[in-house]
Amino acid sequence: MSEIFQTIALVGKYDSPEIGEALLRLADFLRGRGHDVLIARNTAEHIGSAIYPIAELAEIGSRADLAVVLGGDGTMLSIARMLMKDDIPLMGVNQGHLGFLTDVPVEAMFESMAAILDGEYVAEQRLLLNAGIVRDGEEIFAACAFNDVVVSKASSGRLIEFEVFIDGDFVYRQRSDGLIIATPTGSTAYALSAGGPILHPTLEAFVLVPICAHTLSARPIAVNSRSAVELRLIVAGDARVYFDGQRHFDVQVGDRIMVSRAPKTLRLLHPKNYSYYFTLRHKLHWGTQL
Repeated sequence: MSEIFQTIALVGKYDSPEIGEALLRLADFLRGRGHDVLIARNTAEHIGSAIYPIAELAEIGSRADLAVVLGGDGTMLSIARMLMKDDIPLMGVNQGHLGFLTDVPVEAMFESMAAILDGEYVAEQRLLLNAGIVRDGEEIFAACAFNDVVVSKASSGRLIEFEVFIDGDFVYRQRSDGLIIATPTGSTAYALSAGGPILHPTLEAFVLVPICAHTLSARPIAVNSRSAVELRLIVAGDARVYFDGQRHFDVQVGDRIMVSRAPKTLRLLHPKNYSYYFTLRHKLHWGTQL
């Protein structure tokens, strides 16, 4: 049975007044259909509208039935992490570049929105990652990621060295620029640029992709999503751990980076005619002359 989305929250890209027109048009469209509309405070501050009720991001999960994100994939990543604790589905309207996550174009947002509200949609459960930094036996930092957790050198340009364990089993010791641990969602992000495989979003797996390893035998590894991955830093330089490329934490020799599947998944809603393979063809220009 399809869900009833009575109250809909609209969240736009931060510091981007240009999304204001599209957001307000969508708000008017939703109100015209009889829905209650909330606008995230950070978004409302930049579009200068006092027409609709305002909600803090932390409140959206408890006050709304659906969150619509207007922006690019970076905006969706940020909002998804903030709302992951609340079982609220997200829909993305693309005003960015690639749009793997925000897959509804602005020109089609009314048609797509109407279909979704009428129960004609495809729902996907997307995996997320939890990561913790352990130093001297104590967890000193923790964060979640929707796309990837990346351990890499920072500004020095020197290789780092680390050991990788999966479910407690030693896998390899590696000198490289770093390692990407990506969800299926993140397999089309940095991991793809580093030569990793594309994982379908429904796969119960994530992938470990070396970054410029100092060996010809380094290859990406796909592992079960229930696996626990541990990195132990041997030579750190000025190494950092990045979370979706939006947060980071500096690490040092002896630190252990622990990565595992988050207990909750994130629900993304797509129009009924959504095709992941069409998205790949369109975004990656498959079958076209370069």
